[in-house]
Order: sequence, then structure tokens, then C-alpha cells
Amino acid sequence: MSFAPVLPLSGYSGWAFLQRTQASQQAALNRSPQIARDEDYFRAKIGAVKTVNDLVGDRRLLRVALGAFGLEADLDSRAFIRKVLSDGTLKEGALSSRLADKQYEKLASAFGFGDFSVPNTVMSDFPDRILNQYRARQFEVAVGAQNNDFRLALSAKRELADLGGSSSSETTRWFKILGSAPLRTVFQKALGLPPSISGIDLDKQLEAFRTRAKTVFGTDSVSQFSDPAKVETLVRRFLVRSEAESLSGQIGPGAVAMQMLQQTSANLRSYRR
Repeated sequence: MSFAPVLPLSGYSGWAFLQRTQASQQAALNRSPQIARDEDYFRAKIGAVKTVNDLVGDRRLLRVALGAFGLEADLDSRAFIRKVLSDGTLKEGALSSRLADKQYEKLASAFGFGDFSVPNTVMSDFPDRILNQYRARQFEVAVGAQNNDFRLALSAKRELADLGGSSSSETTRWFKILGSAPLRTVFQKALGLPPSISGIDLDKQLEAFRTRAKTVFGTDSVSQFSDPAKVETLVRRFLVRSEAESLSGQIGPGAVAMQMLQQTSANLRSYRR
């Protein structure tokens, strides 16, 4: 990708800069030749897609479709994607409903091949819905090429905007967090839970996440993350802990606190110039 976001700072100072400039940087990405070509091709071709094979057989269309859900790594796994799309989401035992990563379920639901006699691809607003997601995801990919922690934070912020206000039960929403690799990573680090927790029984993992969330945030309700301030607190804890771990690996735990203070001060001075 030719577009490269401007990320002059790391850590939480860098995140604050990214938040302030995200709208203008996203607009710059949207104007890039690759994104423009992808958008033009998708708009021109998607309305003629009536079957799963129509989509899977067109690599350019499939790349955009998968990219809109962060599944671009599966571009060459066409038999798998064909099964995900063909099963849909409504019938019992549908493949997407049995996969831990719920982005497959969102993909299948968005296209509707396995659920309806006429797929959603023929709807007039379908290109806009998919392309809006694609552009947002491509921005995250571009950011991640320079700073993967920022990509995880962007992804978590986007997913929590949907999850925090959903009508699902609290338990279901927590399981969705555990089933989303970016959300799980951000929550696990922000809550100070060890990587080894992934090796225990899933119900015990759920209990640990909820208990720790209640300690940190005062409640274990996922609905609290419909509040942008709570999301920002989560992201800040994630980035600060991630940076501390990185510094600890480089200079040893004894010097981490002083190094972080010095780095934050230097970053702020640099930004103000």
C-alpha cells in the first residue's frame, strides 16, 4: 500500500496524536490510487454478483469483501470462504456460527448468500456499507504496519462501538470479546491478565475477565463501553502496559518507570514544536 500514516510518536502520546489527526489521515488514504481503484471496481461489479461462486471467482471483489472484515489473510482459502458464505448464519450448524472469530459470521450475514433467495449484493446501499468498512480496515492495516498496538486499539474502539450498545446478554458480549483476537488482546493487557490465561477453561477465563473488569472499572458490564471515555481509559491502560513491557524487555524492569517518564516528556516537547 502506497499510503503511509504519519505516526511521529509512540505510546499513549502517539495515540493521542493519531486520534487528533485520524479524520484527515483517513481522508488521505481514501484518495490514494489503490483505494480509488478498489472502490471503482467494487461498485461496478458487485451488483452483478448473485451467487457465492460469482464472488469467490473474482479475486479483486473477494479481496475487498474479505478486507472489509479483516479477513484478507483468507484470500487464497477459497473453499473455506465458499463454505462460510454458502452456509449463511441462520441455519443450524452454519460454519460461521461455529468459528471463534465472529468476523466470519459478520461476513456471511452481510452478503446473505446462505440466508436469502436473493443476496444483499443487489441492494442499492450495499456497496457503500462494504466500502465504508473496507476503508476503515485498510487504515487500520496501514497504521499496523508501523505500530501494531495502535492497530489493535483502533480495532477495539471500532468493535466496542457496536458491542457496547448491542442487545445481547452480558455473558454473550463477554464471549464475543474473548472470541475477537484484537479485543481480547486489548482487554487482557489492559486488565493485567497473564497470557497463560488462554490455557484455562473458557468459563474460568470469562470469570477472570469479568472479575478484573469490575475491579478496574467498577462494573463488569460491557455496556459501559458505549461511553467513549471508558473506551479511552481501556485503550490508555492497554498502551501504557504494552509500552512498559516493551521497555522492560529492552532495558530491564528497574529502569522502566524513569524511562517512560523521560520518553513521555520528550514526546510532548517534540509534539508541541
